[in-house]
Amino acid sequence: MSWHILLFLKVLFLVLINSNHTWGQDTERPWYESLPAVAMDYKVHIDAGKEDCYFQYVQPGATFYVSFQVIRGGDGMAGFAVRHPSGQIVHPYQWQPSSEYTDQTSTGGYYSVCVDNQFSRFAGKLVNIYITVIRYDEWDKYAKEIEELQLNIHNFTSTIKNVERNINDMLQFQSHSRSREARDYALLSDNNGYVQKWSMAQILVILVTTTIQVYFVRKLFDIKTGTSSKSRI
Repeated sequence: MSWHILLFLKVLFLVLINSNHTWGQDTERPWYESLPAVAMDYKVHIDAGKEDCYFQYVQPGATFYVSFQVIRGGDGMAGFAVRHPSGQIVHPYQWQPSSEYTDQTSTGGYYSVCVDNQFSRFAGKLVNIYITVIRYDEWDKYAKEIEELQLNIHNFTSTIKNVERNINDMLQFQSHSRSREARDYALLSDNNGYVQKWSMAQILVILVTTTIQVYFVRKLFDIKTGTSSKSRI
């Protein structure tokens, strides 16, 4: 094997190592976690007697918000908990139909969001989870960048920040409204199925009872006539 081939193989090996190292650094976190604002809406099914946990990375200084809503299943309640990246449970478990938690200024890290259905031994739950991560400090960075261009738009940036906060509030309200709508629709569907099943069962019982009554009433009026008669001497 000539030295040209050996040199080519060494260069190729170094390129592959550097590319793998760079790729591993870029994929440590999803690309969307570095955005100024992230909103996620999930519907998850929790089996009976189970507990599921989900993790969300929050940048330092960002505002973290999460809300829970049981849509259908069992008694319509479940346990919700939020664990801080430091390991402290900032929202303890409570058995309830809905709940929410907000951290205005996060220290950064991965938050743990857990849904507990261990008290329900037979019924699974469909739960809606809404999560937002807002970095309001990014607006200050944008303002500084524009100020370097000698543009006085302080009122404009303040208006944008207020609009961003109002939009975030509206998104949270819409998420709650969708969760309540889904919960009410599921309740109506369950009640409709329950009423239809019992109505059919009662109709069947009435038909069977009526048939039996008619049968016995006809038996009461059924007169048997003799075919033979005795003659007198």
